[in-house]
Amino acid sequence: MKKLIIALATTFTLLACSSEPTPVAPPVQQFSAERYLGKWYEILRMPHGFEENLIAVTAEYRLNADNTLEVTNRGWHTNDKEWQTAIGKAEPVEGMQAAYQVTFFWPFYGGYYVSWLDEDYQMAIVTSDSTEYFWLLARSPEVEQSDIDYALAKANEWGFDIDRMIQVEHPATLP
Repeated sequence: MKKLIIALATTFTLLACSSEPTPVAPPVQQFSAERYLGKWYEILRMPHGFEENLIAVTAEYRLNADNTLEVTNRGWHTNDKEWQTAIGKAEPVEGMQAAYQVTFFWPFYGGYYVSWLDEDYQMAIVTSDSTEYFWLLARSPEVEQSDIDYALAKANEWGFDIDRMIQVEHPATLP
């Protein structure tokens, strides 16, 4: 767990250089934070140190009384053979829908933008302030290949290096 928190802090330290949101892909225009709450499974991601060797990655969002979101990221570390968890806070960006500044280690924040979302809130694409951060999230660990292909096409359109994308494993049994 300490490794994940340190890696997240390092990443968001690097992202915190700009205080102005600079999404690489536009956030969706219609967004309901209440419908977005709950558990999401990570399906695709760009590689980065804070999720290295993690499988079965999930993100869970809860609404706080002050309209911020509590974010709990969890994944199974294949080398350490243990669950790693990091808890952060997402603050809405004023004047933007589906846009947050997320911190796992105050005072460092990074952009979190829901850049695509299906109408039933079952799948989402999350981007940030650089093409180094991309996630395809789903309410289920199993998605159709056509959904993955769509996400990769959007990522390519937005300038992401899709050859680097990692498809996240979600084994049926883990401790």
